[in-house]
Amino acid sequence: MTLSYRQPGVVLTDRRFTVPLDHDHPGGETIELYAREVVASDKAHQDLPWLLYLQGGPGFGADRSVGRPGWLGRALKEYRVLLLDQRGTGHSTPANRQTLPLRGGPAEQADYLTHFRADSIVRDCEAIRVQVTGGTPWTVLGQSFGGFCLTTYLSLAPEGLATAVITGGLPSLDAHADDVYRAAFPRIERKVTAHYARYPQDAERARRIADHLLTHDVVLPNGYRLTVEAFQSLGIALGTGDGTHRLHYLLENAFVRTPQGFTLSDAFQEQAQGMLSYARHPLYALIHESIYGQDARPTAWSAERVRAEFPQFDAAKALAGDEPLLFTGESIHPWMFDCDPALRPLRETADLLAARTDWTPLYDPARLAANDVPVVAAIYHDDMYVDTAHSLRTARTIRGLRTWVTDEFEHDGVRTGGQRVLDRLLALVRNEA
Repeated sequence: MTLSYRQPGVVLTDRRFTVPLDHDHPGGETIELYAREVVASDKAHQDLPWLLYLQGGPGFGADRSVGRPGWLGRALKEYRVLLLDQRGTGHSTPANRQTLPLRGGPAEQADYLTHFRADSIVRDCEAIRVQVTGGTPWTVLGQSFGGFCLTTYLSLAPEGLATAVITGGLPSLDAHADDVYRAAFPRIERKVTAHYARYPQDAERARRIADHLLTHDVVLPNGYRLTVEAFQSLGIALGTGDGTHRLHYLLENAFVRTPQGFTLSDAFQEQAQGMLSYARHPLYALIHESIYGQDARPTAWSAERVRAEFPQFDAAKALAGDEPLLFTGESIHPWMFDCDPALRPLRETADLLAARTDWTPLYDPARLAANDVPVVAAIYHDDMYVDTAHSLRTARTIRGLRTWVTDEFEHDGVRTGGQRVLDRLLALVRNEA
């Protein structure tokens, strides 16, 4: 049964689908997928082509927007849009500390989560496309990890695609997680340096907070243990369009004077826990490094190991001298499963995933080299989350792909640039620009 309802300028319809947990065993266990259909109110009864939106992540449900904001408003001018909660996210059989124990212990949970990567997501899309479009190929917009999925789509099932639009999400086809993070930490350092150039007062504020955390045991109201490494990870915001400003406002409100002396303010702690907690998207932490697993090498907590190769990120060393405290971001570390109450019960599961040696390839270079699907990719100059050099190298291997390389936006340009970004990409893929 489908349910339709209205928001300003749009008609929404809840759609639910049943798909196999393991597409290689279609007669086995099934899971439920949820997607929200969106169409402009004045086009609700028209026969429109479909656009499927794949959210970034991994581990995030599709956008919960109101009306026709940003890129969605542009898409609704000519498409009926399907916002898919990828498996394990949103309303699609969610996977988290509350539900995963239904699978059994950590070993069973880890085995289950091997079915939540891009290859399974693509096969989900193909299973539901028949029901949604009657089998007609659709346009797919993939943001960030959604672009990784779309690259897998081009590798596994290009016949399902009318057009492919990738924003900030062209992956390396062969880089191990170690290669990804060796490229990432220098980018992160550049973003931190740029932040301190914009807000020089934040350098001393960050050092003061870090020093406090090195000498005090701080537990946030939700039970999150705020270590100095956790504080540094707030730098993940620096990869977004307004992230440098949000981090600045967080730091300026950090301390309050009390009868016992200065301590971290309630306002700072409340905002920090909202930025740090993985309660709303635990899959991001659980399977983040597995999206780079494609061979017999384990990911083995890659970001944590590679970080040790960059001693400038060591907070204690920075504070012992006069070096600025460096934030981190776009990396998952084992200590997060000790600090975050939403992740603590899943630490052993995460360890087992990090140790796996049976990851299968997600991309088919030969098929991509023979691609005949119209495809375009926005590549953001010095993107903090996805290495620009990796993206450009991949772009050169996909036949017919057209790129738009820009420094006008950060990684979330499809959100901050909205209609303008999608307009440019659609014109480019149609050879109108």
